[in-house]
Amino acid sequence: MIVVLIGGILLLRGGGSETKLTVQSIPNDLTLTLDGHEIPANGEVSIKPGEHTLAGSRRGFESYSTTITASGDAASYSMYLYANSAEGREWARTNPEQELQLEREAGKRFDEMNDRLRAKYPVISQLPYIGDGFEATRTASKTDPKNPEAISIVVDVYGPTGKAKALQWINSNGWDPDTLDIIWTTDK
Repeated sequence: MIVVLIGGILLLRGGGSETKLTVQSIPNDLTLTLDGHEIPANGEVSIKPGEHTLAGSRRGFESYSTTITASGDAASYSMYLYANSAEGREWARTNPEQELQLEREAGKRFDEMNDRLRAKYPVISQLPYIGDGFEATRTASKTDPKNPEAISIVVDVYGPTGKAKALQWINSNGWDPDTLDIIWTTDK
């Protein structure tokens, strides 16, 4: 009976609604903050459900912040910072195990981003493409340049029928040119 009473009081006070956040950071001595309050760079902390800002920084490395959403009993996040100076590169040289883990994570994130891009833009599976009077490649998005997961299709037209042939190629693959961010050029 006492256990039920204490549990009920904790639940009403919000004690039962915390999420355990487990964080792993590389470099392991970075400064990590959650909603502006410093927390251990590695380990477990209790947080309230909802959105939180997690930020990591260390001299010699690029700072990074992200929004995480906590719900349920447990959450985890890996905070990885990348060297951007001689000091950061020296740290990587003297911490090869952590640097290897960082490289694995970077590769994994790169592959995940490319999978999302291929799903969103099936056209990129055929790029670069050289057609009759045109060449198609991809570049960072012209209309959304700050979004790393948005692209533009660059179609370089170098013949009088190049644009028509490019549109024919796009349509024949089932892609709608009106949904693609196309940059038409005539550089050649």
